[in-house]
Amino acid sequence: MSSPALARHPEDSMPAATAIAEAGPVPAPFPPATPPSFGTLALRWYRLNRAGLRATAIGIISLLAFLLVWHLLTTYRVVFFVRFTNVPSPLAVYASFTKAIHDPKFLLHILLSCRRILFGFSLAAVVGVPLGLIMGRFKLVHEIIFPVAEVLRPIPAIAWVPMAIMLWPTNEQSIVFITFLGAFFPILVNTLHGMSLVDPVLVRAAQCLGARERSIFREVYFPASMPHIFTGLTVGMGVAWVSLIAAEMISGQYGIGYFTWEAYSLVQYADIALGMIAIGVLGLGSSLLIRGAGQLVMPWRLK
Repeated sequence: MSSPALARHPEDSMPAATAIAEAGPVPAPFPPATPPSFGTLALRWYRLNRAGLRATAIGIISLLAFLLVWHLLTTYRVVFFVRFTNVPSPLAVYASFTKAIHDPKFLLHILLSCRRILFGFSLAAVVGVPLGLIMGRFKLVHEIIFPVAEVLRPIPAIAWVPMAIMLWPTNEQSIVFITFLGAFFPILVNTLHGMSLVDPVLVRAAQCLGARERSIFREVYFPASMPHIFTGLTVGMGVAWVSLIAAEMISGQYGIGYFTWEAYSLVQYADIALGMIAIGVLGLGSSLLIRGAGQLVMPWRLK
């Protein structure tokens, strides 16, 4: 090998360390991201749920203020247009509650009322929603059924009790029937209202795209009417509880309505208030379940 080649060989075989040193310092890698602290996560969660927490706090304060006013009125036996002389205090109602929850008969009253509500309301929803959709779509069906429904709708549940006893062989069936009637008409009317508000442009667009009647019901009418349907379900649940309590007080032998009326007959004032509170809590829970179901099937309406 010639000497020039030998002279160039040390330059070509320069050590790697020397080349790295001439290139400059190697930049350090990015440090790993540290997870956010608990305080940061808690602050972020608070900002996202600030409105809900505020509403919850106001609701709790309102309930506590109501209990305080109730306690003061019953403690001092206030008589000012309304007499609070025989109204039980919150402590007396709480004592009645602690006694009732250990009584299997009280739990049986609640379970039977819930079962009647479930059967009557479910039947009303199964019948009322499809019937409202059909009446809203087909004018002839609406003209046949709507006058009869409007005549029967104003009749209160109490007026149906004697007729229900004659129509059905058992008290249980008559009470479920009255509960069904209480929930049926609000569901039907609100479904009809929702169908009347469906934009006809959407219907014509679906027809131009070749959609058949079944597809129009499924893709246009039903989703557009769904907010009003759930409004009717919520209102119907409240009316169903009113109808159920009236029926249980008059013709029932079990149920939370019968428990409340029996307490009045036996002059057990604390049990009267306990029955009323139980009715309110059960009704509130039922309405919350319907609203939760509505949020699940209509996520676009979440705020």
